[in-house]
Amino acid sequence: MSKALAVEVDGAQALKRAPVLMPALVSQAYDYFVPAAAPVGALVEAKLANKTRIGAVWDGAGDASLPDAKVKPVARVLDLPPLKKDFRDWLAWMSDYTLAPLGAVLSLAGLSFAAKITRTAYKPPVFVPTLPTLTDAQQQAAAKLLDGGAVLLDGVTGSGKTEVYFHAIADVLAAGKQVLVLLPEIALTHQWLERFQQSFGAQPSVWHSKQTPASRARVWQGAARGEAQLIVGARSALFLPFRDLGLIVIDEEHDPSYKQDEGVLYHARDMAVARARFEKIPIVLVSATPSLETIINVEEGKYRTVHLHERFGKAGMPQVKLVDMVAEPPERGDFLSPAVRSAVAATLEKGEQALLFLNRRGYAPLLLCRACGHRFECADCSAWMVVHGKNQRIECHHCGHRDPMPKECPSCKAEADKLVPCGPGVERIAEEAKVAFPEQRIAVLSSDEAIAAEAWAAIERGEVDILVGTQMVAKGHHFPKLTFVGVVDADVGLQGADLRAGERTYQLLHQLGGRAGRAEAAGTVLIQTYHPQHPIMQALVKHDRDAVMGLERALRQQGGWPPYGQLAAILLDGVSESAVRSAGQKLAQRAPVDARLRVLGPAPAPLSKLRGQYRYRLLVKAQPGISLQRTLRAWLADAKFKGVRIKIDVNPYYFM
Repeated sequence: MSKALAVEVDGAQALKRAPVLMPALVSQAYDYFVPAAAPVGALVEAKLANKTRIGAVWDGAGDASLPDAKVKPVARVLDLPPLKKDFRDWLAWMSDYTLAPLGAVLSLAGLSFAAKITRTAYKPPVFVPTLPTLTDAQQQAAAKLLDGGAVLLDGVTGSGKTEVYFHAIADVLAAGKQVLVLLPEIALTHQWLERFQQSFGAQPSVWHSKQTPASRARVWQGAARGEAQLIVGARSALFLPFRDLGLIVIDEEHDPSYKQDEGVLYHARDMAVARARFEKIPIVLVSATPSLETIINVEEGKYRTVHLHERFGKAGMPQVKLVDMVAEPPERGDFLSPAVRSAVAATLEKGEQALLFLNRRGYAPLLLCRACGHRFECADCSAWMVVHGKNQRIECHHCGHRDPMPKECPSCKAEADKLVPCGPGVERIAEEAKVAFPEQRIAVLSSDEAIAAEAWAAIERGEVDILVGTQMVAKGHHFPKLTFVGVVDADVGLQGADLRAGERTYQLLHQLGGRAGRAEAAGTVLIQTYHPQHPIMQALVKHDRDAVMGLERALRQQGGWPPYGQLAAILLDGVSESAVRSAGQKLAQRAPVDARLRVLGPAPAPLSKLRGQYRYRLLVKAQPGISLQRTLRAWLADAKFKGVRIKIDVNPYYFM
């Protein structure tokens, strides 16, 4: 057992009144009696609303109007370093920026792990760097990463960006500082951890939601004590209370999964840049397809940039071609075009790997009754039920509700043979590939499947011939034998009214193409599309990122959309649609009158019902000169409606 984590507070101790912030939906700290020696930032256990929580002694003078008789003592002080001032200041800034209650922001820091006594103490790994030799271009890039502030490491896929920032990590670790590396997907950690261990001789600490509470407690306490020198994790790792943080790395900085869309709504990349500024440490943003926001920050001098223009070694960029699905359609009932099938066959004949990509989970996105046209919809969400597991179940991808495969149509009572899966998911593409190539080894890679480290290793060794996957295979992975990528439905990302649809589609498909031909054999990408003349498709063929960003820049600048204007979404939900709609209308009527401000809505959200809650949305567009947070705070200060919850998303990334 590790040593006791707390000192009990008893009547013999000298006490003082101090504000204590609790991780709850509260906007302020409340006064408690704490030991006189407890500094600001000290972690304490106390009760709030009859619930025991771990909070922190906070900045400020407290509430002088509250009599001592009503102030309660904390139960104990934890034997851990206090939260640092720059960390507390950053959390307070984040609360102000996101308009989330300060206590809710503190809850992101996972203070409950501070009190958990684990059976085994944290064992710091011993890192012995044996870093790979860099090319001249890589050496020049690595030398500039730690010059201060935010820097964009902008390199084409396969250019060795990871190896470059490994050198920066080694320098920071050698100086006795801690390092945080954020990755967009947990699935990326296997290869990243292997590469790290090869370069540093030991595994770093890992932080993500799928770990056991005991494991997370060890890492949390290791970060707080300074014992965990390097932590790699998902976006939530950003809120660990590092004792002496010296560097933050955001890999694949453009990735949309850095946006948190539940609870406190924030973008981890942007909050990481702010944390680095508060802690006065360097931060490295890494991408082959940087976001427009990051590119603009570079142009405006807010970020520095270093470039890697060529792939490492003998590898060249893959050749990208378009398959016009109108001119070259698949056989009836199939989804792979003749051109893609032929390319897969040619790839397999050479003993190389092929990847078939479709960014759609499951077997089919819709189940339809041929007799009456009934479509199976989730009872709790305005979304179709997705067919899964070779027709064994249907599932809602928004709330997780599952049902067995229906035996009849609930509308017309037609039998099961009239129920038809419509459209393809990755399982259906894998099924088609198995029919076309029955002797080949096929693996499905999607977030529905638990993919063990050994499975990834088998793919790397070439023990899988055809990979069928969703976006989780599009970034960060290195499969030496993979030379062909076939994109099944490239147009799906361009549909809808998403502000960043074009940019995201290019980023995803370019990153996907970057998996092909990363070793000596040349890579080829075939993209099936019904819109081959679309500017995004043409840019993919030419590897012309500047054309995409020029188009995105013009569209957003013309409309005053971010980063050329400010945007916030006001989201309302509740079990009564009429109450939610009425609340939205009342909010719109109370909107500030300002020529620099435009309010759109209220209107039903595209996903108008989610988990039984009806959803309406207002969009607030503001010119750069106005203080959007101050305006929203004043507007919504007294906005309370019975049975209706209000959330604010500053700079939204998702519009569902």
